[in-house]
Formats: sequence, C-alpha cells, structure tokens
Amino acid sequence: MEIAQGAAVDEDASYTSARNSFPGIVTAIKLGDIAAQVEIQAGPHRLVSLLTREAVEELGLEVGMQATARVKSTSVHIDRA
Repeated sequence: MEIAQGAAVDEDASYTSARNSFPGIVTAIKLGDIAAQVEIQAGPHRLVSLLTREAVEELGLEVGMQATARVKSTSVHIDRA
C-alpha cells in the first residue's frame, strides 16, 4: 500500500481485504455454550453473523455498541423472482 507523502496515517485503523463493510449498531447477541449469533443494524440492512462465543467475548461486543460487519465471499448468487 502506498501512502502519499505528508498524508496522515490513522494508527488505530484496521486494514482488511474485505471490500464490503457495513458499519452499524449491535442490536442483539445470542450466546450459546460454544457459538454466538450477533445482529447488526447497518442503515436499512440487518446483518446476522454466526461466530464463536470466545470471539464475541474477546471483541467485547455488547448490544448498543458500534461495530462493522465485513463480508468477503468467493461466490455471490443472485436470484430473481
């Protein structure tokens, strides 16, 4: 990655190859013994992610906090009614 000379660099910024980012608010967390389900409201979009309980705890996710859902897929399918 090339940064322009004199450009400000955000030391706290995360760098990722995921192109689809959906910043929003955590609206629900359902914790199981091993897995967890996290729901994020990103504008008009509701995104639901399944991840480990450990990941939710390490990230410190709580309902009401800001978070970004990032989506990366090698295949996208589109259906038409």
